[in-house]
Amino acid sequence: MAEWIISFFNITDPKLVKDISEQIPYLLNNLVFAAWETVYSTVLATLFACLIGLPLGVILIVGEKGGIRPLPSPLMKALNVVINLLRSVPFLILMVVVIPLSRTIVGTSIGTVASIVPLTIAAAPFVARLMEGSLREMDRGTIEAAQAMGCTPFQIIWKVLLPECLPALLTSLTTAFITILGYGAMSGAIGGGGLGNMALNRGYTRNMRIVLYVAVVALVILVQIFQSVGTHLATRMDKRLTGSKARKASAGDRGRQARKDRRMGPPGAM
Repeated sequence: MAEWIISFFNITDPKLVKDISEQIPYLLNNLVFAAWETVYSTVLATLFACLIGLPLGVILIVGEKGGIRPLPSPLMKALNVVINLLRSVPFLILMVVVIPLSRTIVGTSIGTVASIVPLTIAAAPFVARLMEGSLREMDRGTIEAAQAMGCTPFQIIWKVLLPECLPALLTSLTTAFITILGYGAMSGAIGGGGLGNMALNRGYTRNMRIVLYVAVVALVILVQIFQSVGTHLATRMDKRLTGSKARKASAGDRGRQARKDRRMGPPGAM
């Protein structure tokens, strides 16, 4: 296949042929694996970030003044300060700072696995804020009704708050996933693997333009795929949209029945 692609271009330009003959085989041998590394590190980092960020987001809502289970004000202020501090550090600087931690946890500071540690640390406070914003969309009246029924704070969180906010949480999770995907691409600048490493260390540093453009296109395709999947799932689980569709379908059925009755005439007309 590589030979066919090379012959497709103008062979009178030796430099162009040389560039193509080096880059196309490299892409054919490494593009799929690089895409897999990108998805692998992004999925794991998103999972770990959600395991940390979702409880933090719940605590920020539940523990605030007037919340379901208010916590001490100094504790809430300290938690907000820590989250804001971690969010304010640029990702590339954060990656350099946590290199010793990455080496301690995974045994290396270079590669796809090592990039999961800074990705998780950078994404966790971001996910916490996203989850906090999603949970704030909850109707206060529903929570008050659950409290009036005698539900415990844990029951309200587990059976009322999270299920009712699930579509918004999925939308936030999709946003977090795509952001982490972008962070993972940046990690290629200091030794991370995947498409970011291919684009920066091969495409840009070695002036392999075809590799650079293909890696960028692959990242765009991945973003489009995961955004579409996340939006679809959030829409399917949104009770408001589901109820609206059901009402429209019911109205359409009633309209068809009315038109049929008009065509047949009043009862006894036959």
